[in-house]
Amino acid sequence: MGAFLDTVKYVNLNTVLFSYSFFLSESSSLLSSCKLRRQFYLNGMHKPGDVILGGLFEVHYTSVFPELTFTSEPNQLSCQGFDPPGFRHAMTMAFAIDEINKSSHLLPNVTLGYSLYDNCATLIIGFSAALSLASGREEQFLLQENCLGTPPVLGIVGDSFSTFSIATSDVIGLFKLPIVSYFATCSCLSNRQRFPSFFRTIPSDVFQVRAMIQILKRFGWTWAGLLVSDDDYGLHVARSFQSNFAQSGGGCLAYTEILPWGDNPAELKRIVDVMKKSTARVVIVLEKICLTKYNEQVVRQNVTGLQWIASEAWTSAAVLQTPQLMPYLGGTLGIAIRRGEIPGLRDFLLRTSPDLHHNNNNKNTMQFWEHTFQCRFAPAPAGWMEAGGALCTGDEDLKYVETEFLDVSNLRPEYNIYKAVYALAYALDDMLQCEPGRGPFSGHSCATLQKLEPWQLMYYLERVNFTTPFGDQVSFDENGDALPIYDIMNWQWLPDGRTKVQNVGEVKKSAFKGEELKLDEDKIFWNFESKKPPQSVCSESCPPGTRMARKKGEPECCFDCVLCSEGKFSNETGCKKCKPKKCEKDFWSSPKRDQCVPKTTEFLSYHEPLGICLTTASLLGTFICAVVLGIFIYHRSTPMVRANNSELSFLLLVSLKLCFLCSLLFIGRPRLWTCQLRHAAFGISFVLCVSCILVKTMVVLAVFKASKPGGGAILKWFGGMQQRGTVLVLTSIQAAICTVWLVSASPMPHKNTLYYNEKIVYECVIGSTIGFVVLLGYIGLLAILSFLLAFLARNLPDNFNEAKLITFSMLIFCAVWVAFVPAYVNSPGKYADAVEVFAILASSFGLLVALFGPKCYIILLRPERNTKKAIMGRGTTKT
Repeated sequence: MGAFLDTVKYVNLNTVLFSYSFFLSESSSLLSSCKLRRQFYLNGMHKPGDVILGGLFEVHYTSVFPELTFTSEPNQLSCQGFDPPGFRHAMTMAFAIDEINKSSHLLPNVTLGYSLYDNCATLIIGFSAALSLASGREEQFLLQENCLGTPPVLGIVGDSFSTFSIATSDVIGLFKLPIVSYFATCSCLSNRQRFPSFFRTIPSDVFQVRAMIQILKRFGWTWAGLLVSDDDYGLHVARSFQSNFAQSGGGCLAYTEILPWGDNPAELKRIVDVMKKSTARVVIVLEKICLTKYNEQVVRQNVTGLQWIASEAWTSAAVLQTPQLMPYLGGTLGIAIRRGEIPGLRDFLLRTSPDLHHNNNNKNTMQFWEHTFQCRFAPAPAGWMEAGGALCTGDEDLKYVETEFLDVSNLRPEYNIYKAVYALAYALDDMLQCEPGRGPFSGHSCATLQKLEPWQLMYYLERVNFTTPFGDQVSFDENGDALPIYDIMNWQWLPDGRTKVQNVGEVKKSAFKGEELKLDEDKIFWNFESKKPPQSVCSESCPPGTRMARKKGEPECCFDCVLCSEGKFSNETGCKKCKPKKCEKDFWSSPKRDQCVPKTTEFLSYHEPLGICLTTASLLGTFICAVVLGIFIYHRSTPMVRANNSELSFLLLVSLKLCFLCSLLFIGRPRLWTCQLRHAAFGISFVLCVSCILVKTMVVLAVFKASKPGGGAILKWFGGMQQRGTVLVLTSIQAAICTVWLVSASPMPHKNTLYYNEKIVYECVIGSTIGFVVLLGYIGLLAILSFLLAFLARNLPDNFNEAKLITFSMLIFCAVWVAFVPAYVNSPGKYADAVEVFAILASSFGLLVALFGPKCYIILLRPERNTKKAIMGRGTTKT
C-alpha cells in the first residue's frame, strides 16, 4: 500500500502486459490445445465442486513491491499484515457455499465449490487474481471446435475496493462474467454500459452521499471539510458530495483534501494544519484505506473539538476505536453497512484449523493460526525460538482464545458476502429449473451446465429475488444495485473508559416512501463540553434589515452582513437581496419597517362567533317555519287555518323560509355568484312575503265591506285566482328590478383596503346604488301599504281579527328596516353584512311570531276556540 501512485503507473503498462500475456497462449497444435504462458502465484483457498464460484478478499492489508521491471514476476510481490476480519470475510463465503450444499431445496443436485484469492489490498494482485478466476489455472487445455464450454468460475464475489472492481470489471465485463461486489461503493460502477456484468449488495456512494447530507441537514451543518482517498472511489465521491451538498443540503465545503496512500508525514501534517485553521467544525472522511498514519498526526497536533462523519468503510473499524483516539474521534457519526445475522457462522469458524497431514492446506489458514496463537509453524524464522517464540502444533483450540475472527456480533460486510453468494446460487437454481422449450433464450432454449455461457447466468441474476433468513429482500435494479439501506452509528466513550459503537438510527430508500432518515438523537454521544451538537457554519445568518454580501474568493456560504440601502428592506433572516421598500398591495409593513406581512382578509365567516350565531338563527327560523307549515297542513281543515285564505298562509310560510335561508348568502367568503344572488334572493323573497300579507289585508277589508248592504259585488275582485295573480304581479315587478340591476351593474366581490391599513375587507360591492335603493324602496312601499290597510281594519268586529296581527307585524317590519338604513351605511366591512343579516332575521322572526304565533297557540293549546262560531261570532271578549 506504500506507493499507490507508482502502482497506478505500473498498472497502466505492466498490468496490461500481464493480462495479455495471461490470455495469450501459444498453440502446440494450432487447432487442438493452448498453453498458459505465465502463471500467477497467489494466496488462495480452493474447494472442488460441480460449479465453482470465485471470491476476492483482503486477507492481507499491505504488500511489498520489488523494483518493477519488464522482467519482474508477479509472485515476487509479498503480502504482509494479516487481517483477521478479511480472513473472516473469505470464510463467510466458504460457509455460505457449505450451507447451500447442505440445503435440500436450493441446488439439490449440484455441488458448489469455490476458489478464493487474497488481493493483499493491492491492485496488481487483485487484478491478477480476477484474471486467474476468469481463465483458469490449468497449464494446458484442449480447445473445442466451437470454443464452447463451462468457464472456470460462473461468478465472482468481490472485490472489496472500488478501484479494483473498476479495473476488474473493465476486462471481465467484456465476457459478461457476473461480478457481485460486497464492498465497492463507487457510483461510477452503476454505469451499465461500461460495467454490464457488475452487481453489488452494498449501496452505492450516491446513496451514501445523500444519507450523509441528510444528517448534515438534520443538524444544520452547512460548513464542512471533506477528506477522501487517493483513488477512483475518492475522486468520484468528492465530486458527487460537493454537487449534492450545494444543491440539496444548501451547504459548502470548507476544504477538500486527498489523503495519500502509505507513509507521507509531510502531506498528512499539511492536511491536519488545514483542518486546524478552518472554521468548519464538521469533518467528513470518505476513505477506503487505513487511517492509522493520519490519526497519528491528529493526536500529535491535538486536534479536538471536531465532529467527525465517517463513511461505511471505517465506521466499524475496531483498530480506530481505542481509548487513545476517543478524545479526538469520540462522538463520530458514521454510515454503516446494514448489520445482519448469519446463524451457524460462528460454529463454522470454530472448525477452522490447519491440516498439516494433507496437501490441501493453504497459506492463509496457517498465517491465521500463527497470528491468532502467536506461534510459528516449522521451519520457524531465524531467531524465533531463541527469542522465546513457540512452534504451532495445529492442535490449538480456538474456543480458548480471544480473537476478532470469531466476533460475529456485528456482521456487516459478511452479511453482504452472504447475500452475494446466495444471489448467485438462486440465479443458478432458477437457470437449472428452466423447462426445455420454454426458456428465455433463442428458440425458447434453456442453459445447461455443460454448455453454459456467463451471460446466461447474468440474465437470471438480474431477475433474482429472494429473502434472507434475517428478513431482508435481495434484488437488483437496472444498474445492478441492491435496495439501499444503512445503519447510522455513533462512537461513544463510556465513563469507565471503554468504547462502544451504538446504533442510533437508519437511513434507507423504499419503493413507496423514497429516502427516509430515522435518528434517535437522545442516544447520540456528543464529544463536547455542552453535550450538544456543535454549530458548523461559515457565517451566521444575516438578521432582518441586512443582506448577504459574498466574500471575494470564498465559497457561497461565507459572507458579510451589509445594511440595506435607503429605500429597501429585508424581511427575513439570511436575505441575499433587499426588497423594494413599498409593500405590495396585499401586504402591510410592520411597525419597524423591516418586513412586509400579508394583510389579514376579513369577511363575515362561518367560523367566527358572529357568523355562527347568525347562521344558527337563520337555520332556527327556517326550522320553525317548517314546523308551523307542518302544523297548518295537518290542521288544514280547521276554521283557524281556512280563515283568511289558507293558500296564502302556506305561501307566506314558504316565503318566510326563503327569507331566513337567503341570509346565509351574506355569510362566508364573497364570491361572484353569492354577491349576485344575495340581494336578488333577499329582495324577491321579501316582496313575495309582503305581497301575501298585502293581499290578505285586502281580503279582510273586502269581506268586511261585503257584509254591508250592497257590498257583495266587491268580493268578485278578490277571488282565489285574483289573489294569486296579484301576488305574482307584485313579485314579478321585484324580479324585473333585480334583473335590470344584475344586467346593468352587477354586484361583485371586492378587496377593500380603505378601511384599515393592516386588513383587507373582502366585501360585495352593490354595483349600482340606484338599483339597491329601488329594491329596498319597493319593499318599503309594499310594507307601508300593508301597514296602512291593516291599521284601517284593526277594529273590525270579529273575535279573531287577523288585521290586528298584520298591523303589529308590519309595525315591527318597518321599524327594523328604518333602523337598518343608517346602521348599514355606517358599518364597515363585514359588519355591514352582519347588520343586513340581522335586519333580515329580525324582520322575518317578527312576521313569523306576530302572524302565526297566536294562530298556533289556538290550534295547539285552545282547540275549543278553533271553531267557526268562535271566530265569526260577536262578543265582548276580544283577542
